[in-house]
Amino acid sequence: MGVYLVSIEAGEWFGADEGAGGHGAVASAFDDELRRRGLPPYEPGPGAGGSWFEEKVSPSMKGFDAFCRDRLTEAERETFYGWTVLVPLSLEEPIRLPVGSAYADETVVAGAPQVLALGERLAGILGLPLDAIPATGANLELVLWFREGDQVAGTAAARPGPWAEDLDTAFYVTLYLRAAQYALRYGCPVTYS
Repeated sequence: MGVYLVSIEAGEWFGADEGAGGHGAVASAFDDELRRRGLPPYEPGPGAGGSWFEEKVSPSMKGFDAFCRDRLTEAERETFYGWTVLVPLSLEEPIRLPVGSAYADETVVAGAPQVLALGERLAGILGLPLDAIPATGANLELVLWFREGDQVAGTAAARPGPWAEDLDTAFYVTLYLRAAQYALRYGCPVTYS
């Protein structure tokens, strides 16, 4: 059990049954808001074709939140990790929808390009060795790398830096950065499950 950050296939996005993994109410409300702004409705891409993004959100966020509060504005924090749905569209600011989710009374939709830009900035501050950290495409790849593998210790020894001093913070910066990259690469939304 726990909270997971997962990619959404097109069929799930348009599905009407939220309990069975569908997100039809969110998709409809989001399209309505896009139309209200004079934009075309969102059409998710086909996904990764057999692979997906799924990461467990389990480490403490206390250090990560403090790190972000020191380096981001309130609006940037909301964009980077205050969303409930991430879409591969450029959105100047997150869009609030009056549709509840499993974890909140409303749905907050953020744009992956904006999340990616903030993630890259924070990764630079931490000195994250992104070339050594999985880019995701396998189930729980980041969780396993940060929590259960010897790769973290070996990478920290070879490439020390602020990232290795707080692995929970490094995990969350990487998680949101990789979620944005995945959404943009495959044209699919990412949400909490």
